[in-house]
Amino acid sequence: MFGAAKYKVGLQLYTIHDDMVKDAIATLTAVKKIGYQDFETFGFNHEKGTFYGYNSSEFRKIIDDLQLTASSGHFGFSAYLNETEDKLKRFVDQCINGAHTLGMKYITWPWLDPDQRSIDHFKLLAEKLNVIGEWVTSAGLGFAYHNHGFEFIDHNGENGFDIILNETNPSLVKLDMDMYWVVRSSKHSPKELVSNQPGRYVMWHIKDMDKITWDYTELGNGSIDYTQILPDPKESGLEFYYLEQGGNYAHSPMKSVTDSATFFKKQLQAYL
Repeated sequence: MFGAAKYKVGLQLYTIHDDMVKDAIATLTAVKKIGYQDFETFGFNHEKGTFYGYNSSEFRKIIDDLQLTASSGHFGFSAYLNETEDKLKRFVDQCINGAHTLGMKYITWPWLDPDQRSIDHFKLLAEKLNVIGEWVTSAGLGFAYHNHGFEFIDHNGENGFDIILNETNPSLVKLDMDMYWVVRSSKHSPKELVSNQPGRYVMWHIKDMDKITWDYTELGNGSIDYTQILPDPKESGLEFYYLEQGGNYAHSPMKSVTDSATFFKKQLQAYL
C-alpha cells in the first residue's frame, strides 16, 4: 500500500476499461489492493444514467463500500459540439446528475473527433466550453478540458490549445493536463504551461512514452523523466492526478497498472 500523502493516488479507469465493464466490483477491489484510492471515470451512459452497467446510485454504493472515490469523469461531449444549446444543456444536466451522485468534483471534456480539429472548430469549442463551464459551476462542480496531441498541431501559426487557453474563462474552464501528450506533441514542457497560467491545471495525467514507438507504456519503461518535468503542484493548482495507460500493455492492463503503481510509489510519489 502507498503511504500517507497529500494527494490520493489516482487511476484513469480508461486504462482498465474492459475489466471494469466485465466485473467492476472485482476490478476496483483489485486496484484498491494495489494502492489506488481515487478514480477518473470513463464511459458514462447519459441516457441510462449508468457507470459500467450500474446506475449512478448503485455505483456510488460500490465505491463507498470499498472506501474509494471518483473525483472526476470523462464525458462524451464531442458528440454535442455542433448540436443545439437545448440538446447540449440536456446532456450536461445528465452528466451533472451522474457526477453529483458519485460525489465528483469535476466534469471533464476529454476528446474531439478527428473531423472537429480545425481552427474554426476550436473556436466553437472555446465558446461551448465557456457555456458549459457556467452551467457546471452553477451546479457546484468544476469543469475541465483534457488535452491530447492534436490541440498542439500548427494551423498557419495558430493551434487549438492556444485558442482554448486564451478564449475560455479560467475561472470556468480548468485544465486536465495529459503530460504524455504535452511532452510528445507540444513545444512546451508541463512546467512552462503551468508558469504561463498558474492555478489552472487542477488535474494531471501521468503516463510514460515508449522509447522507440512513442506509444504508451508502463511508468518507468519509457522515455519521460517525470522527476525533471513535474510542475510545482501548488503553482499548478493541482487537486487530483491520475496514472493512465491508454494501450500498448506489456502483458495486460491489470499488470500494467500494477507495474506503474510500483514505479510511481518508489520514484515519483515523493514529489507529490
